[in-house]
Amino acid sequence: MSNPKTTPFTSPKPEVRAGWIRKCDLDDFLGRNLPVPNQVVSNEEYYPLPQTQKQRAVEVHLLDLAERNARRLGMSRRQFLRTSCGMAAAFAVMNKVYGNYFSVEGAELLEPAATAENKTDYFIFDVQNHHVAAGRHEPGLLDFRRMGRRWNPELSKSDPKMEDLYLENYIKEVFLDSETDMAVISGIPSLTDDTNILPSDKMAKTRSWVNQLTGSRRVISHGLMSPDLGTRNLESMQVQSEKLKIEAWKGYTGQSLTPGKVGWWLDDEKEAYPALEYSRRLKIKNICIHKGLALGAFDEEHCNPRDVVKASKDFPDLNFLLYHSGFKSLQDALPAAESSFQKTSDVPWVSDLCEWRKKHPHMTNVYMELGSTFGMMVITHPLLCAHVLGMIIDAFGADHVLWGTDSIWWGSPQMPESLMKQFGYKPLTTDIKRQIFGLNAARVYGVDPKARRNPVPHDYIDKLKDLYKQAGKPTPSNTQYGWVTA
Repeated sequence: MSNPKTTPFTSPKPEVRAGWIRKCDLDDFLGRNLPVPNQVVSNEEYYPLPQTQKQRAVEVHLLDLAERNARRLGMSRRQFLRTSCGMAAAFAVMNKVYGNYFSVEGAELLEPAATAENKTDYFIFDVQNHHVAAGRHEPGLLDFRRMGRRWNPELSKSDPKMEDLYLENYIKEVFLDSETDMAVISGIPSLTDDTNILPSDKMAKTRSWVNQLTGSRRVISHGLMSPDLGTRNLESMQVQSEKLKIEAWKGYTGQSLTPGKVGWWLDDEKEAYPALEYSRRLKIKNICIHKGLALGAFDEEHCNPRDVVKASKDFPDLNFLLYHSGFKSLQDALPAAESSFQKTSDVPWVSDLCEWRKKHPHMTNVYMELGSTFGMMVITHPLLCAHVLGMIIDAFGADHVLWGTDSIWWGSPQMPESLMKQFGYKPLTTDIKRQIFGLNAARVYGVDPKARRNPVPHDYIDKLKDLYKQAGKPTPSNTQYGWVTA
């Protein structure tokens, strides 16, 4: 732990799929559990990118700074990195490597009380969470997680545990180790529940279990829709609505469960419109659609958000929540970012969406969700992250941006003055961040944010958090469960 340098791998670089490794396994082996990921972490929906030179520089500088500050505070480096001072140190190092994009004061690196903003200023509503149902696909998932041993024999000393992805750990990571007030549990459609890692009934069970334990509304659950299945999908929607009382739908246009097909379109009047019309009849108005992040598990063409314009016009009483904000991929966006952006139309698909929103006033029922998109941009190219946020807020409004993390697979950015001058973007004020972090989602889901602002006396999560702190574990583990390339 005393040496900030990491240990390089000596094995040749394997193929991309064979070269995946869980980020937390790699971190444990190298002893570098950082508060901010030092390379892109994938939730398995897209290929993770290799670590960049700047991300490597952030890692080296942060480990060195953490070692020095930890000694001054009389603690280990790992303990320091789990404090608010460790997070501040990460922001300071990112400013050193990328430029001055994060607001952080020198005192925050050594004094926890110096943190500029307090959690009580915000209601945090995370609209994209996941976990795995117990007993689902254990052999396959565990084998996949063991692949890292092919090039890193040290990983054989610690066998992966499915418990990391189960409900109990989900609650710990989301409600104990973060400041999240409410969350939406989501999933991916599958042809049968037996082949689904988290089917709708399990999502509803998670919602009921947590809400009953807390005596308050902490979790909202999605239902799953696959319009390409026709009548079978409508029957499933009816069952999920009547028996599970789901509160929104999650769908993937880049995925088709019908043999021989690769996807479907939201504006397909024969295929998708019957499902949207049925959702209207069921009085479920929130339609959450994966748009963007086309590399990996889904058909790229059908991940394009071009079908949102017509669908949002034909169904003005429904809300379309675009998960990942239509961000195509880092590979496609980075060339423009490296040239410091010459125009606002240089981020594939996000730029298109923003242009369409400005041309079509009816798109007030379209919302941009930040899950994974924000996380990968902010640690790879903060200027790109700020540019995308600026575009989205400028086109859709600060009241139409939703906070999501894609946890448990996966702080406070400032808008660079150069972008504000070049494109007329507004600064990320506290009021705008309040809207994005939770108030917008609260409005969409009919939640009273004031009811969740302060601890509820009989809220089990708050009681459990108190016990958790009393047990001497008041700080997050910085565990990042997703996948990276080694």
